[in-house]
Amino acid sequence: MPSAEPTPAGPALRYHQLHLLGRASWGWTILGVLGLTVALFLLQTLLVLPFWSPSDPLTPIGLAMTCVALAAMTPTAAGLTELAHRVPARALASVVGRLRWRWMLTCAGLAVLAIGASLLLSQFLPESGGAQFGSSANDATSRTLAFALVIVLLVPLQAAGEEFAFRGYLTQAFGGAVTGCLSTAVAVAVPAVLFALAHGVQDAPVFIDRLAFGLVAGLLVIRTGGLEAGIALHVLNNGVFFGLSLAFGDIGEALAPVAGTWWLLPGTLVQSLGYLALVEWAARRRGVATSAAQGVLERPRPRV
Repeated sequence: MPSAEPTPAGPALRYHQLHLLGRASWGWTILGVLGLTVALFLLQTLLVLPFWSPSDPLTPIGLAMTCVALAAMTPTAAGLTELAHRVPARALASVVGRLRWRWMLTCAGLAVLAIGASLLLSQFLPESGGAQFGSSANDATSRTLAFALVIVLLVPLQAAGEEFAFRGYLTQAFGGAVTGCLSTAVAVAVPAVLFALAHGVQDAPVFIDRLAFGLVAGLLVIRTGGLEAGIALHVLNNGVFFGLSLAFGDIGEALAPVAGTWWLLPGTLVQSLGYLALVEWAARRRGVATSAAQGVLERPRPRV
């Protein structure tokens, strides 16, 4: 896969190494992780808890506030990148300093294929292991319409917020703090584990499903030099899953599934590995940039 050539400004950097442009150390990484955790806790406390109760079903406003709280991870990650690490926030998007929208659209098409294959496989398994969908559609009500609007308008922002936080900020923070041959492994594995743990109490199959998603998305952010592939898969995965739960199941249970069977994993492997292979193939054909010369994303110096 092509990458930027070294220049007199310094050697080319991969996505997970971009904090080397500013302040990259374990001290700043720990401070940033704490800042991200505190911000998420405050957002959940202020926006989500007032609309959530263990004894009440999920409401459209409750789902909307959950999406808003997670969407706010995008500016939070950008702020931490700027303030803690002294790296331009645009470096979170990709090695070229922006989201590559045409490439993201390509990845969205590939995500449709991968998710479709997973759903097709689930029809032949003894148990789906995930959300249980009924054979008939739920009644269409005003509440259903409200949920549908939240899914269409806010779930993409929620998914993007999680990607900017976990595959963006955390990947760069840990990748910058660790040097040598372990840098890539740590930059992929640690955010993936934190991503799975952040979903709360869950049994082993559900945890592995989320861990696999995080590992694939984390690997792709480095292999393709940006967040586009992860965002595309995350948005389509959540949209399809919530949409099917709304139409044929219980969206309240779908929002935070904690139990599943081991029959969940064949579909997980088909979707994750299939998407990984498709995106790798497409990235090679399109010559997607996977690294940047150090001068590209640095702040412009003031004129003397």
